Amino acid sequence: MDHSAVKSSPSPPSSSSRHQRWALATSLSTLLCLSILVVVSVAGLLLLLGSSRPLFAALMPRQQQQPEADAEAPWERYVKLAQQAAASRSPSTSPGGVVRDRDAGDEDAEAEDDGVAPAPAPAPAQAPEESCDLFEGRWVRDAARYPMYEAAECPLLSEQVTCRRNGRADAGYEQWRWQPRGCGGVGGGGIEAGLERLRNRRVVFVGDSLNRNMWESLACLVYTAVPDRSRVRVEDVASDYRIFLAMDYNCSVEFIWSPLLVKLETKQDRTRALKLDQLPATLEQIRGADVLVFNTGHWWTHTGNLRAWDHLERDGKMVEMGGDEAFNRALRTWARWVDQNVDTTKTRVFFRSVSPEHKGENWCYNQTSPITEETKIVPWFPRTLVSIVERNIRSMRTPVTYLNVTHLSELRIDAHPSVYTITGEGKPLSMEQRQQPLVYADCSHWCLPGLPDTWNLLLLASLARSPINVH
Repeated sequence: MDHSAVKSSPSPPSSSSRHQRWALATSLSTLLCLSILVVVSVAGLLLLLGSSRPLFAALMPRQQQQPEADAEAPWERYVKLAQQAAASRSPSTSPGGVVRDRDAGDEDAEAEDDGVAPAPAPAPAQAPEESCDLFEGRWVRDAARYPMYEAAECPLLSEQVTCRRNGRADAGYEQWRWQPRGCGGVGGGGIEAGLERLRNRRVVFVGDSLNRNMWESLACLVYTAVPDRSRVRVEDVASDYRIFLAMDYNCSVEFIWSPLLVKLETKQDRTRALKLDQLPATLEQIRGADVLVFNTGHWWTHTGNLRAWDHLERDGKMVEMGGDEAFNRALRTWARWVDQNVDTTKTRVFFRSVSPEHKGENWCYNQTSPITEETKIVPWFPRTLVSIVERNIRSMRTPVTYLNVTHLSELRIDAHPSVYTITGEGKPLSMEQRQQPLVYADCSHWCLPGLPDTWNLLLLASLARSPINVH
């Protein structure tokens, strides 16, 4: 018998083998079920995405969303962004509105000291009709519509800027209209349309005498437009705080004197300390305003006996530092106060750029028409200070619209009071003093009616646009 051809019968499986087979079968079954579940899920998801564009758009990254997602009005998008920003910040001002230059754990301050500015909040996209730059263009003579009011009509103008009243014979400087390139006219449709944007609003200018120049202009534009001038009031709350009320518009136009934005304090020994980490208490008055317009700069360039302070202070201690560094720390203090105290769902914030002086090569004396060849412009204001302003605005969480009036104002060499102004005692210059323009000519402020009226038309036009930061 061939034993090699005979198969031996298998021995009964052991208990350990049975357990191994059972585990293997269970694993395979589980793997099969999971595979089926994945296939079903993917198929369902594809079906769902194919039939629901809104859900598909919501699942996509923001930068890949379809244009329909941006159909929301720019202002509504801004409000949402502002609400999110307001919810994420926690005010930390100390009593009296004091903001310290650096607090413990202040990451923003550490980043700026290292030369790295904090990332600004995203600015809302501009609508197509807002794509033009209001501040680029040319001056066009328009004697039919300019000036928009006469100095004699407005009792709010100070003697310093009423040039015709002070003896200026030519009137051409009042008759120029700013024409932005590609934007259509500014104020061409009548001042009443622009002033409607002030209805039920509180507008506050904060800054130096150039912002007071702008305040007087807007107050006169409103005053000469209201149907009943008996329904206006001017209140001098303090020497550094004036309010113009227009009851028919239910609006106020206010001015707070704060030429350096930070606090200037006179000590008991009569020395003057500029506190780089504190704002003046008067700025508490601006809480709740609908429109804020800030400026500073000119007082920071004064030297010698004209300088406003005797020494600088920080954290209550006297410090030594260069002018640019001091200016930067002051702007940083102001920026943090705005970020911590301004409700961006209610308040629009503007910063007006440098108002140029015309001295030296571009002297304003005896000029009667704007500069037409831009190559003749010789910038006066230090560019470093302009850069500091723009850099601090970019670093803010609050959207700040930059009223960049510097270039268009540089062209208006004709629009200053020159020798048609007043003395320090408040009297018009005498004929003898007018013959000494090197001593008496005012090439810093602006005649009214005049250039600041255009600044305000640009402010009103900007109110109709989405808030934007420095480009």
